[in-house]
Amino acid sequence: METTDRTIQIHDILKQYWGYPAFRPLQEDIILSVLEGRDTLALLPTGGGKSVCFQVPALALGGVCIVVTPLVSLMKDQVAHLKANGIKAAAIYSGMSREEILSVMSNALFDEEFRFLYVSPERLRTETFLTNLPKIPVHMIAVDEAHCISQWGYDFRPPYLQIAEIRQFFPQVPVLALTATATPEVVKDIQQKLHFKEENVFQKSFKRDNLTYFVVKESDKNGRMLRIMQRYPGTGVVYVRNRRKTQEVAEFLRQNGVSADYYHAGVEARERDRKQEAWMTGKTRVIVATNAFGMGIDKPDVRFVIHLDIPDTLEAYFQEAGRGGRDLKPSVAIMLYDEYDIRQLRRNLTLSFPPIERVREVYEHLCQHYKIPMGAGQNLTFPFSLSQNAKELKMDVNQYYNALRILEKTGAIVVSEHLRDTSKIHFKMYGDELMQYYKMQPQNETFVKLLLRSYAGVFTQFVNIQEEVIAARAEMTVEQVAEQLKLLHSDKVLTYEPQSEIPLLVFLENRIDAKHLYFDPKDYDDRKRRAEERLEAVIHYVITDYTCRSQLLLSYFGETKSEPCGSCDVCISHRKQMKQGNKEEMMRTDIKTMYDQNLSLRDILDRLAAQYAEDEMVEVMRRMVEEGEFGGES
Repeated sequence: METTDRTIQIHDILKQYWGYPAFRPLQEDIILSVLEGRDTLALLPTGGGKSVCFQVPALALGGVCIVVTPLVSLMKDQVAHLKANGIKAAAIYSGMSREEILSVMSNALFDEEFRFLYVSPERLRTETFLTNLPKIPVHMIAVDEAHCISQWGYDFRPPYLQIAEIRQFFPQVPVLALTATATPEVVKDIQQKLHFKEENVFQKSFKRDNLTYFVVKESDKNGRMLRIMQRYPGTGVVYVRNRRKTQEVAEFLRQNGVSADYYHAGVEARERDRKQEAWMTGKTRVIVATNAFGMGIDKPDVRFVIHLDIPDTLEAYFQEAGRGGRDLKPSVAIMLYDEYDIRQLRRNLTLSFPPIERVREVYEHLCQHYKIPMGAGQNLTFPFSLSQNAKELKMDVNQYYNALRILEKTGAIVVSEHLRDTSKIHFKMYGDELMQYYKMQPQNETFVKLLLRSYAGVFTQFVNIQEEVIAARAEMTVEQVAEQLKLLHSDKVLTYEPQSEIPLLVFLENRIDAKHLYFDPKDYDDRKRRAEERLEAVIHYVITDYTCRSQLLLSYFGETKSEPCGSCDVCISHRKQMKQGNKEEMMRTDIKTMYDQNLSLRDILDRLAAQYAEDEMVEVMRRMVEEGEFGGES
């Protein structure tokens, strides 16, 4: 297809499914590059429209687009939006049952209108996925959060390395890698790890002209936060480091007349949805959250983002701050800090790298706790409690958590939170078989027919359900509905997957002897060194008072020739200093002129009292005397 025809086609797709009359900057160039069959890396800042960059070309190419992303909440959100637009899509991630996965794979294999298969990176190595993958008509592969594939990135995830291996099944299929944050070193590494045929990078400047950055050293953070909210009307986000603090800060804001709520990964899923919806629609002005909040949330009119704690990396800060001002109107990103914050950051880094022997102990404990035999366990999933497991091992919770993170980096395990936040059903009986069941179990017929009236597509795929809704329609309690669904499950009428609200631990590989769990000492030291470098970059950003905030951030991401923003706290301070300098020059000129007219210094002070403060003039005169410009008589 000619480029002109492709251009018309993708504009038609954009208008038909998204209602937009035109693409944002760089989007069209990225899409056309993919449609030319070229491996492409797109660097677009938070809110830059990354999803359109792979969804539009995927629809233009036809067939199935494999989308790899570690963000389960984003998967679910995008699948829901695609379905709402009449586009068939589904997701596979850790914590799903084998039946759920097989149902999704079946649709990808046999439904000619199926277009998007979202998968978490750890799914790429499973036998079920790899057995079926070559049969799927894949026309494109999209890799979101692509920095995760680079060992030099701040969030390296070994399962991402599997992406390059699945390319062998589709050697002619283009890969589109997308990320919001990547240093030049990471940009090069992403392309190498994904086996790009040639370097091909589209990078929009990370500069946000409408977003102003401020860093303020403040002992009374809550008081300053309130004053910020009084100065900047509109919706905002306040980021803090831990869950307890989200509740404390939200309560403080409410007590001071600010409509606020809290959000973190430990909140029950439906409650999280309610909180998010209230904030999205403006019923709640401020959401106080951990870094669990924000992925996939596209609220355009966020006027301020406040950090009460310093993030661990500039990449994380840039993404979180970048959630302000997506409507391109003026917004602020303000970080409040004190000396304790910096000490705490350095302490956290020390805890992040526990001795390797402690990491081996954690691995051995997990295997024993879940009764995993040697040489077995691959892809097994279990409920997981961090505090309980740490207590059993008599280990500090923070150290246990960081040992888990290191085990995740080896590719041995992955821990995911709240992966199934709604219950699901999938009918196994239909037609004559279902009619026969009615005859055998007539007491269940009314309930089954209620389900079939309430939910479409239950014969072809797993469908999200809400026991509360069914209970209201059936005039039953929620507990009775759950028991009835479990009964139908045991009768093999349907498969019922109840809502799960606990973290899940997935063993990605078979169990090995902990002493054979391999840690490359050099690699471990390199990771620690790079973590230290990223930490020092954050601290440098926070304490620097002589370089524009925007320039500091842009320089970190490789843009070394940007201009000062003119509006951040550093630029404002510089402007005041320049103004003060000009004022002193004028004062010196006026004083010298009057002194040359043989006026005494006392007379000069009286004559210039209307223009300058006396204490300022006395200080300037003192310096002029020291510099020998005139004598010191009064």
